[in-house]
Amino acid sequence: MVKKITRRRGATLSEVAEAAGVSKMTASRVLRNASGFTDETRDKVLIQVKRLGYVPNRIAAAFGSFETSTLIGVSVPSLTSGLYGTLLDSIDRTFLKYGYQTMIGAHERSAETEEEWLRAILAWRPAGVILSGRKHTSSTLEILKAQGIPIVEIWNLNTSPLDVSVGFNHYDCGYEMGRFMLSKGYRNIAYVGANRNARSTNETRLDGFEAALSDASRTLVNKEILVDHAGFYPGYYGTENVLNRTKDIDAIYYQDDTMAVGGMFYCQKLGLKIPQDIAIAGWGGMEITSVLPQKLTTTTVAIETLGKSAAEALVARIRGEFTKDVTVVETRLIPGETV
Repeated sequence: MVKKITRRRGATLSEVAEAAGVSKMTASRVLRNASGFTDETRDKVLIQVKRLGYVPNRIAAAFGSFETSTLIGVSVPSLTSGLYGTLLDSIDRTFLKYGYQTMIGAHERSAETEEEWLRAILAWRPAGVILSGRKHTSSTLEILKAQGIPIVEIWNLNTSPLDVSVGFNHYDCGYEMGRFMLSKGYRNIAYVGANRNARSTNETRLDGFEAALSDASRTLVNKEILVDHAGFYPGYYGTENVLNRTKDIDAIYYQDDTMAVGGMFYCQKLGLKIPQDIAIAGWGGMEITSVLPQKLTTTTVAIETLGKSAAEALVARIRGEFTKDVTVVETRLIPGETV
């Protein structure tokens, strides 16, 4: 269980200097990589910088004095996904209404990349941050604890958040779809997904899906997880792979709707009828599904509600107002014409 982070102001340059036993000017020179100090002095300062979680205040450097920040850092896995685009738009519109501006970054599902982004953002002293995902490096957790700013974790619901969590349960999404496909009589089911970095929420949905099959004494007959970003072509190519490896597949569950659409095109190329010859299900309720000749079976997420709720929760934390620690956003399985 992750202990909640207690908010306090971040360490100051004066505190770093005092802890290192040097003057504030010397500490500043070390951090600016100037000259006029020994290697021993530099090491003392840098040790305290790491221990205290200190990051430079670029607002103070730019304006000469501390200003109440109106900046909000927002980190998501990708800037190219339609779902995250909708999410960011909702977050940004809500913050603008309250007088805040967003500083957006993408971590590509890498905890180390998220840490680098966080260090850069915190140098501008944001009023708070929104982080996606639940996996963070130990250094990220130390930095956040030292800074003591409000934090909202989004996307994958965390019932023991660092501060506040707004999201939904990916495992339940997968489990529900698995139960649904089994109820339609499908038994030889495969999975097609993609992942470029470490384990992500996509695999959490897959865990739920496989658990539903296991509860019915079934297993996936084939699984393809490409080292790639989710998209139309990976869905097309991944479908080709699983169908070439395993005969008699009667249904495929995809990581998201874009991959499902790619898979539909490959199946149609082979002359397979959907769902008579093979059933297809996606996830996300993405815009592309609205123009398909067949309504895709998928799971929708209240993305705009998630963004608005996350932004409002962070504003409440910044202002010291009450907000729930955990907010669950609705998801819904939409039966279509492909299962």
